[in-house]
Parts: sequence; structure tokens; C-alpha cells
Amino acid sequence: MKRPRSNSIDNLIQAPTGYSGLELAKMSELDLEQFKDRLAVIKSKKAFICDMDGVIYHGNKLLPGAKEFVGWLQKENKQFLFLTNNSAVTPQELTEKMHRLGLEISKDHFYTSAISTAKFLKSQKPHGGSCYVIGEPGLTYALYEHGFTMSSDSPDYVVIGEGNSHNYEKLTKALNLVCNGAKLIGTNPDTNGVTEGGMVLGCGTFLAAIELASGKKCFTCGKPSALMMQYALHHLKDVQKEDVAIIGDRMDTDILAGIYSGIDPILVMSGVTTMENLFDDAYRPFVVLNGVGEVCGGVTVTNASVSEPPLKK
Repeated sequence: MKRPRSNSIDNLIQAPTGYSGLELAKMSELDLEQFKDRLAVIKSKKAFICDMDGVIYHGNKLLPGAKEFVGWLQKENKQFLFLTNNSAVTPQELTEKMHRLGLEISKDHFYTSAISTAKFLKSQKPHGGSCYVIGEPGLTYALYEHGFTMSSDSPDYVVIGEGNSHNYEKLTKALNLVCNGAKLIGTNPDTNGVTEGGMVLGCGTFLAAIELASGKKCFTCGKPSALMMQYALHHLKDVQKEDVAIIGDRMDTDILAGIYSGIDPILVMSGVTTMENLFDDAYRPFVVLNGVGEVCGGVTVTNASVSEPPLKK
């Protein structure tokens, strides 16, 4: 689940920090030759799965190197898919947002946790079913597209996603439906999110409240679930997981999703991860970079040896 990675909102989202190649190698816990070898491996990948907020943009601001990265993907005919735990938006809305930021990307390059959730429920009930939904139009639209109807009267599922409309009345209704037999489904396990205005409650927080009150367990369909990664790989055409890398700014969603699914995870320091929390987890990314622009533009490295310990703070 997402957790606060810093006590300062100002530190939660940051611009690419400009670490040197030597520093990035240390942060990746690699010697310089290993680091350079991994950079070459990344550039040779046939496909990329990429997070958006904190990687391509923050809020309504395009991050440095993002335009060059997308242009490189298109020029080199790399397959790519933008994967988000945000269930509130549709692929069309994401396409339009990218257009406003100066990037032309068709809607088939976007995959949300709402789609992952609807696809999972379709696998459970191929002929459709009913859902009580607390979430935004992106979620209900995906469910409708996969044959599900909305109902507050004995639904098969209670489905929780992101949104600003969550309230006590709706959560109490969801609780009673779950206690009466509806299965509890979450679009993702994120307990918090970061906006330009500060921290916000995530889907996982509301799920945890219903779990605690009902004694029932939920099932979540977004990152870091291997299920969503499996769907993402299927969405890409004719590639094996060894041919794919996932790029993200969070250790506890993007990088962990790569670990779970056997896909090389690339951590970029343009989002919420900082030097203060980079080494908190027992698992490591394949490589650490300043931002996505270094995937295509490379990293300046020297021949200096990397003999000192990693830059842990």
C-alpha cells in the first residue's frame, strides 16, 4: 500500500535532482560497469510500461525529459503503455490531458486500475453482474463496458475507487452490503495520494475501514498486483516480460509491481522517492535514474571506481 514517504509535502514531489552517473550507480547499489551495462539493457527493451504522475508530469506540469522520452518511444517504434492506479479517469481523458501538455498519444496507450478491476470481475462473472460503486465516472464506465450494472440492492460486488464523493453515508451503505454478502473489491490498495494541494486519502484507506468493520477481506486489482501487470503485458503485443521494463517513481507500487511480475523496474527520482526513503525497502530497482529522459538520452558517467558504500542518508 502507498504510505507517506516524507513528512514534508514540499518533498513529496520534486523535480529531477540531477544526480551524477556515479551517484546514480551508488543509489542503484551497482558498480559503475554494472550500471552502464544495465543502461544498455534498458535502452534495448522492446516495450515500456510507465507510470504518469511523478514520471511524465506532476499535476499540470510536464516533467523535464518527458517529451523527449515519448518522442524516442514513437521514433524507435517501441511499444509503450501508461499504467495508472487512478480509477477516476478514462483513457480518453488521459489522452486529452497529454494533448494539453503537448504530447500526442492515442487512448490505446493508457490502462487504468478501473479497467483492470472491470476485467477481473468479468473473469469472475463472464455474463456480468451488479455492483455498488463508490468512485468516479472512469470506474463506472469501465464496469458498464464489461457488462456490469450499478445497483444498491443486493449487488454482487461493492467496488471502491478514488474520488471526492466518498462520505459516511456511502461507506456505511457499502459496509452493510458487504456484511450481507457482497464481495469487497478495490481498484488499488493505495492508502494515500499526493496532489498539488497536499496529501489525500487513497482508496486503500476506505477499504481498510470497511474490512475492519465487517471482518471481510477485500481484493485489489491495481499496482502492485501482478494481476494488473499481467493485463498490461497482454495489452502489449508479442512481447515477453524479459523484453519489458516498468518505470515509476514509487518503490511501494511501481517498483514492487515489477518485482512481483518479473519485469525490470526502473525508479526515477522525479516523483515521491527521496534519498531519505530510497533505501527503506528490502527490494531494489533494476536501476535508479534522475528522470525518464535518461532512458533515451543516457547518463553521463566517468571511469571512476565505485568503491565507497551507497549514498544512504
